[in-house]
Formats: sequence, structure tokens, C-alpha cells
Amino acid sequence: MDIITSIVGMLNDFIWSKLLIATLLALGLYFTLRTKLVQFRLIPEMFRLLKESPEHKSKDSISSFQAFSISTASRVGTGNMAGVATAIAGGGPGAVFWMWVIALIGGASSFVESTLAQIYKEKDEKGFFRGGPAYYIEKALNQRWLGIIFAILLIICYGFVFNALQANTITLAFNNSFEMSRGLLGIFLAIVTALVIFGGVKRIANFTQIVVPVMAIVYIVIAVIVIAMNFTLIPELIGTIVSSAFGFREVASGGVGAAIMLGIKRGLFSNEAGMGSVPNAAATADVSHPVKQGLIQTLGVFVDTIILCSATAFIILLAGNDTGDLTGIELLQESLNIHIGGWAGYLISFAILLFAFSSIIGNYYYGESNIQFINSNKGLMYFYRAVVISMVLWGSVVGIDIVWSLADLFMGLMALINLVVIAILGKFAFSALDDYLKQRKAGQNPTFHVDNIHGLENVECWGEKGSKKQESN
Repeated sequence: MDIITSIVGMLNDFIWSKLLIATLLALGLYFTLRTKLVQFRLIPEMFRLLKESPEHKSKDSISSFQAFSISTASRVGTGNMAGVATAIAGGGPGAVFWMWVIALIGGASSFVESTLAQIYKEKDEKGFFRGGPAYYIEKALNQRWLGIIFAILLIICYGFVFNALQANTITLAFNNSFEMSRGLLGIFLAIVTALVIFGGVKRIANFTQIVVPVMAIVYIVIAVIVIAMNFTLIPELIGTIVSSAFGFREVASGGVGAAIMLGIKRGLFSNEAGMGSVPNAAATADVSHPVKQGLIQTLGVFVDTIILCSATAFIILLAGNDTGDLTGIELLQESLNIHIGGWAGYLISFAILLFAFSSIIGNYYYGESNIQFINSNKGLMYFYRAVVISMVLWGSVVGIDIVWSLADLFMGLMALINLVVIAILGKFAFSALDDYLKQRKAGQNPTFHVDNIHGLENVECWGEKGSKKQESN
């Protein structure tokens, strides 16, 4: 295991320091400028779209809010709590600043990838929409082999590694607070996971649209209470975060590099902007125009990082230096103990249970969608579900370092492929945005047809004449 951890660590250092961070920042800035700051100027429109009903009044249709909930269920979890704590422990307060940066410019990347997922989505045999990077790689670039590689990486990353990480955090939190057996809790998590994932995408949507808002509100209320108790310290705290991101002391000690690396790593792990995961949820929504899900998922980036990750960061940093050498979820638990008493550790244990378990369900769905892209064989799907449940068990008892390292590796590989692809296909998302805004300016509820954008091919759900799907029907 030590050898594997060392090899994975070297690969991570190369991918992140030499390739990924520069690519994330450069493309995020490019998309931000090319869309004329879409992630900022259309925030009111994002909230308006959350209330829209599905385009077709079918019991199987997934609404914009349900698709938002599926993606938020995957985003909101270990990254918002243990991930932020790990970043602060390793990179100091400056890591929080770089989390904010990757979220603010990454919102544009999320808009592009989610809009593309809607444009190139397709319907499965049950009438549900499916899509994501694997689908638009095949349809727009005619490179099915690359789509399969991406799909395999996503299945390993989300279905297996990330779910092991979520289970790991849950059992660590409960073991720390209640001295509960991690193995027994892992068995319980595996059973509950099986009950949900064998119910299909509609059950996943129903589960997440209830759990996600409740858990987010409860956690925000806790953070607001802590901030209110320390209100006079907030300006100084924000100053410390910013100065630590650029300070001379940090530059001299190498701390800026650690802050940037960990801030962007954990920020991406949490909000997933540009990584290619969220488009799998965005494609499920039944909407009248692809841009609607592009905007909805951009809002998800802000909710995840600017609100929820900041809440965790403020709780930890306001606790001062009395938390010792703790890291991960234990650091957050001890910080809350300092603020509001010993019962806080119990509260965080239950909060992380809700956060991380909803992520397990959202992660599972991403893998399911990509299994279907590779092969719709039911036996393969059952095998995938069995491995997911096994990884939840494994993650519940394994050491934490190897799980985080594997998560970083597969997350980085996914992001590199997806970022290159959306850089090539971004022109279609830009044109779709122009079309949407033109219709909104005319007072219309925007609707999309393949003819609205020049050069689109292999589009199956937006009225393309002569597409393979329509010819077969």
C-alpha cells in the first residue's frame, strides 16, 4: 500500500502542478470573458429557472430543480467539510482564497459543459434523458474511443473512489464522536445505498431533492451562528485569508504553492466545475432550452463553494490555534466543539452522514449514466452496482491517505480530458447563450431547435432531421 501511495502521489504532483492548475485557470478565464461574465450577470435568471416545471408533464420527467439536486448531492459532501479542513491544515488560510478563485471563474466552465450536455443528450429505453462528456465527445467529435476512456475514468472516480472517500469520512466522524465500529457502520451504509440505487434515477432525484436542501440549510444555520458569535473578527479573518494567499512570508516559506495547490484541488473536488461530472446530471433535465441547465449548474458551483465551503472555512479559522495537529473531519469537529460545546461533534457526525451519503447517491448516478454509454447490458449494470456497494464497505475501514490520493488522480485525469474537449466545443455553448438571450430579450420563454445554431450535427433531442435516433424510430 505504501508503494501504491507513493506512485499515485508522484502522478498527482505531475498532473496537477505541471498541467491541470494552469489549464483550469486559463480556460476558466477564457470562458468567463467569452460569455461576458455569464456566471455573474445572469444570477437572477438562475434563481428564476429553479422554479420551472419540466417541459413535458410526464411522471418520469426530471425538473430543473431535481437535476440541480442530483448534481448538488454529488458536490455537497466530504469536499465541503473534510476537504476544506484538509486544505486549511495543509495550505493554511490562503487555500480558502484559491477555493474562491476556482469557483468564481470555474462557474463559466460549468456553464459551458452543462449546456453542451443538454445539446447532445439522448433518451434511453425508459424515456429518461442521458448525457455528459462521453456523449458529446462521441457525437460532436466522432471519437467514441475517447468517450469510452472518459466514461471508464468517471466510473472509477465517482462510482468507486469518491464513494469510498465519502464512506471513509462518515465512519471516521462517527468513530471519533461515538467510538462506533467503522466496519458495522460500513455494512449499514452499504445496505442503505443498495436500497436507493436499485430504485433508479427517479428515486435518486426524489431522495436528493428532499435531503440536499435540508442538510444545506441546517449547516448554513450552524455557520451563521458561529459567525454571529465572532462577528467582530470577520474583517480580520478575510484579510488573513487574502494576505496568506499572496503574503511575503508565505512566498518565502513555499506556503503560497501549498495554498494554491490544495485550494484548487479541494475546490475542484467540491464544486466539480469543468471536471466533466456535473454534465451527467445536467443532461437529465427536461427543459425547453439547453442554456437553462447551463445556468442552473453554474448556480450550483456558487452554492457549493462560495457558501458551503466558506461556512466550513470560517468555522475552522475562527477557532484559532487550539485544534492541535488535527486534519480532515476531526479538525472541523474540534473547531465546532470550541465554538459551541462538546455536543457539536455529534451534530457534525450526523451532518456529514447526510452530506456524504447524498454524495454517494449522486456519484452512483454519474457512473450509471456512463455504464449505459459503454454498454446497456443489464448484467453489467448489476455488476457495477455490486462494486459500488463493495467500495462503500472498503472505504469505511481503509486508511484515509490512499483514498484522497486516488481521488485526486482520477479527478485530475477526468478534468484534463473534459477541459480540452469543451475548449474545442465551447463555440456551440456560446451560440446557444446568444440564442437564449435573444429570445429572453424578445419576452419569450426560450425554446431550442438544432437549426438555431449553425454547424450542429448528431443532435438527437432538439429536432434534428435525419438524425440516427429519428431514422430508427
